[in-house]
Amino acid sequence: MKEEKVVLITGASKGIGQKIVERLAKENLKIIACYNKSEQEMKNLQQKIKKNEQKEIEIIQGDLSKEEEIQKMIATIDQKYPRVDILINNAGIAIDKRVEEKTVEAFQKVLSVNLLAPFLLSQHFGKKMYERKQGKIINITSTNGIDTMYPEGMDYDASKAGLISLTHNFAKAYAPYVQVNAIAPGWVNTPMNEEMDEEYKKQEESKILLGRFAHPEEIAEVVAFLVSDGSTYINSSIIRVDGGVK
Repeated sequence: MKEEKVVLITGASKGIGQKIVERLAKENLKIIACYNKSEQEMKNLQQKIKKNEQKEIEIIQGDLSKEEEIQKMIATIDQKYPRVDILINNAGIAIDKRVEEKTVEAFQKVLSVNLLAPFLLSQHFGKKMYERKQGKIINITSTNGIDTMYPEGMDYDASKAGLISLTHNFAKAYAPYVQVNAIAPGWVNTPMNEEMDEEYKKQEESKILLGRFAHPEEIAEVVAFLVSDGSTYINSSIIRVDGGVK
């Protein structure tokens, strides 16, 4: 049996991150799941994986908007694990406001979590992957970083566009040993979108060829493919998963 690879997932307590954990728990992987505020959800997921998959997952708390907490997380992981084989930068936040109501503080927080944290984690663990001549980095970006702009979320959109740029740059920096790819979902049924106006949701669904928002499990399946040995010739790619936008 092959040795377990170690995968680090940020934003793992709910939404897409939770489904990524559940999906990858079915594979021969050692999972490190990071979260910030949702401690109970994270512990519930930990117990669910233990019950369903007879597998222990490591959970680590940290606020990705603060560099000192990111460095503390990195130090904890380095102390416990000799390597991280796969890094999945999934954590993301949105602080939607009318353009004239946006503040520098909120804008910077969105950029810190959505862009600076993936940079710091990719810089640290990607360098180690490069030195071992093997590894994968998977970034969860968004079609908002490509062409589905939303003025109330322009900070979010900018962060996701930046994450796409980061993907291409790290792929080039760590070539040929580390595969760095991104997944760009469109609308997904996650807690982030639970309070969406129903009329607006219907309008957005009408723009999608499949006529609905994605299930987070569907994004997790694409992640599982990139994690698998079936994706060995994919690099510096942005995989759009949006149901087909008209």
